[in-house]
Amino acid sequence: MKKILFLLVILSTILLGKDINTDELLKNLDNSEWIIVDTRHSNEYNGWNLSNLKINGHIKGATDISSNWLDAKYLNSKNKDILKQRVLEKGITPEKNIVLYGTSKNMEKVKDYLKENGIEKIYFYDLEKNKDYDKLPFETYANYEILVPATWVKDAMDKNEVKVFEVSWGSIKDAAVYLAGHIPGAPHINTDGIEPPPKWMLNTDENLIKFAKEMGIYKNDTVVLYGEDVMASYRLAIILKYLGVKDVRVLNGGLDAWKAAGYKTDMGIVKPNSIKDFGSRIPLNKSLIVDENGAKEVLKDNKNSKILVDIRSYNERVGRESGYSYMDRKGRIAGSVWGKAGTKSTTLEDYRNIDNTMRNGYEIISMWSGLGIDSNKELTFFCGSGWRAAEVLFYSQVMGLKNNAIYSNGWMEWSENSSNPIEVGEEK
Repeated sequence: MKKILFLLVILSTILLGKDINTDELLKNLDNSEWIIVDTRHSNEYNGWNLSNLKINGHIKGATDISSNWLDAKYLNSKNKDILKQRVLEKGITPEKNIVLYGTSKNMEKVKDYLKENGIEKIYFYDLEKNKDYDKLPFETYANYEILVPATWVKDAMDKNEVKVFEVSWGSIKDAAVYLAGHIPGAPHINTDGIEPPPKWMLNTDENLIKFAKEMGIYKNDTVVLYGEDVMASYRLAIILKYLGVKDVRVLNGGLDAWKAAGYKTDMGIVKPNSIKDFGSRIPLNKSLIVDENGAKEVLKDNKNSKILVDIRSYNERVGRESGYSYMDRKGRIAGSVWGKAGTKSTTLEDYRNIDNTMRNGYEIISMWSGLGIDSNKELTFFCGSGWRAAEVLFYSQVMGLKNNAIYSNGWMEWSENSSNPIEVGEEK
């Protein structure tokens, strides 16, 4: 009888998962056979306290599988493959003990997904049941507050403490997504204002400040940027930081995150209220953006303290394609180091979760390390024309990395000068 009961207990643990307490979890935090997994929204993992906890952030060393990623709207065939690969990269394999933590609803959803993929040794650590969870070492990203959840944006808007803008390429007449439904009160920003056609290189300092005034952005403002394509938001965020805007934030996950939070959208056009004075005639954070000569200085660094990091697809990197219909020359900047990006010039899968939120910092740093990129050095990111590189630079700021920059015009500018050294083909 005792043997039968014992077997039933074991079977129950396998099928349902077993609760563990704080002391048990503390004993196994540094055990490589145990993987700790945060199942909450990535905003909470980053550092936002959205559940009225006594402490912010995630358990130190924990990885993440947000239950949010398992919503049907994210799990198309491509994302399913990405998520399955990410699970392996997180070290979640059948032989490991997997501890899921968060709330019961979040944990159950992630448990079901893992079991469907052959993971059986699952334990639960419920933050609602274990009131002594603050005995565990928690950590946040140094600057998690610049990457904001929808709840924070809504609260700041209700208090009239923030200016919110939707950002995308194209005129207001072309911005069908904006016209169909945008955050109430948010004007639309066409990125042509910061990088005019036909080359879409960075506008002059004078014109960038003029643009800020036209949009009603003052240097002491708190500004939140979002869009359906989140990349455009990060592109503008870095430029506003370059100009010296005091507090620039991006909505983590973009317009979809606003809708997922259950907040309403408005149709039609909201016009910005222009201002006469930005507060400065020149950019106040000039070191954030470098030009072609600045990129060459990074490459010539004799102290080996700086790296020029290529945030483009592999096919762009080796010269199989330029990535852009209006860009002919192919290859890479000689001396730069590949930092990955996505499968094409418009995507950034290697830096995002499948709901277009920021990928966790452990994984970004680990990816860089595997590519020969030391995150303790000064990193200058570039891509084709600045969008992907800006997003990665912003993520590096969220993590608290210092002295990083962007070569804004990137391969677009570098490849135009036939005297600039380039390389093509596989790297040794």
